[in-house]
Amino acid sequence: MTTVILAEKPSQARSYVEALKNSTKKEGYFSVSDPVLANETFITYGFGHLVELATPEKYDQKYKRWSLSNLPIFPDKYKFIVPRDKKTQFKIVKDLLMKADTIIIATDSDREGENIAWSIMNQAKINLKSKTIKRLWINSLEKDAILNGFKNLKDAWNYYPAYQEAQTRQISDWLVGMNGSPLYTLLLRQSGVRGVYSIGRVQTPTLYMVYQRDQEIKNFKPEPYFEISAEIEANRQKFVAKLDPYQRFKDEESLTIYMEAKGLRTGFQEALTKDVLQETKRTASPRLFSLSSLQSAINKRYHASASDVLKAVQALYEAKLLTYPRTDCNYITDQEFSYLLSNLMGYLSLVSSQVSLNNTEANKRYVNSKKVQEHHAIIMTKTIPNKAKLAALPKLQQQVYGLVLRTTLAMFADPYEYEQTIIITEVGKANFKATGNVPIKQGWKLLFADDKDKNDETVVTLPKVTKNQKVQADLKTPQKETTPPVPFTEGTLITAMKTAGRTLDDEEAQSILKDVEGIGTEATRANVLEVLKKRGYLLSKKNQLHVSEQGITLCTAVELEPLLTSPEMTAKWELALKEISQKKRSQESFLIQIKKFVSKLVDEVPTQMKQSEGLSKQVKNQKIVEIQDRQQEAIGRCPLCKEGMIVDKGKFYGCTNYKAAVPCRFTLPKKWSEKTIGKTAIKALITKGESNRLKGFKSKKSGKKFDAKLKLEGSKLSFDFS
Repeated sequence: MTTVILAEKPSQARSYVEALKNSTKKEGYFSVSDPVLANETFITYGFGHLVELATPEKYDQKYKRWSLSNLPIFPDKYKFIVPRDKKTQFKIVKDLLMKADTIIIATDSDREGENIAWSIMNQAKINLKSKTIKRLWINSLEKDAILNGFKNLKDAWNYYPAYQEAQTRQISDWLVGMNGSPLYTLLLRQSGVRGVYSIGRVQTPTLYMVYQRDQEIKNFKPEPYFEISAEIEANRQKFVAKLDPYQRFKDEESLTIYMEAKGLRTGFQEALTKDVLQETKRTASPRLFSLSSLQSAINKRYHASASDVLKAVQALYEAKLLTYPRTDCNYITDQEFSYLLSNLMGYLSLVSSQVSLNNTEANKRYVNSKKVQEHHAIIMTKTIPNKAKLAALPKLQQQVYGLVLRTTLAMFADPYEYEQTIIITEVGKANFKATGNVPIKQGWKLLFADDKDKNDETVVTLPKVTKNQKVQADLKTPQKETTPPVPFTEGTLITAMKTAGRTLDDEEAQSILKDVEGIGTEATRANVLEVLKKRGYLLSKKNQLHVSEQGITLCTAVELEPLLTSPEMTAKWELALKEISQKKRSQESFLIQIKKFVSKLVDEVPTQMKQSEGLSKQVKNQKIVEIQDRQQEAIGRCPLCKEGMIVDKGKFYGCTNYKAAVPCRFTLPKKWSEKTIGKTAIKALITKGESNRLKGFKSKKSGKKFDAKLKLEGSKLSFDFS
């Protein structure tokens, strides 16, 4: 009886091998043995996706060139292919799966892991019904977790709906991208805009959120307003109080009317302490981390990108220091709580703060098995590194591990306690409120004592006053201005994606939105941002995100199709996709809706873009920017056609008129006799016909180096030894 364990990638396979007693390395797989496994067992692996959706030209060569007449593209049956550079490994995997009696799916324990495994098995065309198929489902790559997982394998068919969900997401993204991208690109080209424009089911609404924020900032006009504040003096101590209930006044007239009605005037006047309230308050430690909340927190503290944070957490997972990273859950089960409790002193040795960990009973704020579906929150594993090992990690990995460590330990610490004093002072007929907070017990906050983003409540000490005590009030009416919205960061954008556009920075507020589905998934959001940055639509500077000129053009083009730009609509799609894995919806019914949406785009967008005044203005702006960019990049006027500009084309210098009605084919090499020709020399050649004497040419015959000038006659380049 042969058993084949299918891992997602080589590093994952090695983690399994290291947990087992015996192994022999083969080409593309391992032969292994261990008491937890059957006698003849092999571990093989993919390189992530060994199987991909075919591009349109694989269906019909007519799709090789984009044409509006070919849209929409709706294949009768979707083709999957193995990329050329992965064919060798695929054959190894296929041959092993063919001879297997039992297949253990051991890819990542998530939807995409299911997609990878089942896609490989389907592409291998093996008779799945003739095999016993099991599932390894683990949250850690530690030896104990792996061995325990192999002892308690699950029925893989129970996870098959998750594969159907992931594949449906893959196909729907293909349909939107393969139709939307050529549609908008070709229509923008008709408007005179160069380039290729990429459309995505998730990336487009994400980009549009940043665009809307940029537009709000750009169009923001500060509005003046007035406030009334009071500086209260009691027992020779001063403190500031705000109007209660707080309100602002848009002009001096409304301010004057209010002050006269309440018997107020600016300057000093008698007042009375109407009420004094004192209460001891407690603040619980932060919730445990999901991937999104960890990405947001690390970005806020250290300005790391969401993609870099994911890579860091993945590396710590593979190093067996943190649990599975791609989780959307903030809770753990009693099992995880138990091992954390057993190892508390070991974890505590890694932090410098002296903090008491007194809460040894599970608290439902953090420990709730009913809230854990696929994976629990990101926490430390049982493997506790020493300080030297931690110090040897890359800086971002240290920062990620440190924050997860402190946040997890915080649930065992006492609450942060502070005394809150509220003084209500009556001035005339108006009330003014002052709040003071004085720490009593730092509790869990001691773990974050060195954290520059600890966000401690400001310590405000108010004087000891009694009810109905006479005090002095100095009333002021400062004029202020409203402030513009804050630009997105990668952290706040990840949060906005998770909350479907509801930009809630507060963790507690997010937890209230129990039924909100975000756009994208924990596993894909970071990649969406990276794609938008690589395609030049999103620009990141000083941890702020803005949309590029090209991105503005795209957003202006798509904004007439709310279904394409709406985070709420995309979130509903995500909810519908999840229903597939819950067996509440079929793949076919979802794809029918996507096809209707794509058909609507193809039918309506051409007319919309022709009639859009906003797009016409943006196209003009885009053209101006493109001309300016070309002029800035240009080395000089082409000496041959006298119209185009000479620019750097990568491997050579060439004329920008190479695509003109009468094309100019003028080029100059970047290397000549093994010497790299710089832009200064090229500029001299095209303006004066010759360069200065240059050093470092190498003779092909003798191999000796020599100096010479370069001379340009027409389009012919030669040496000048004069």
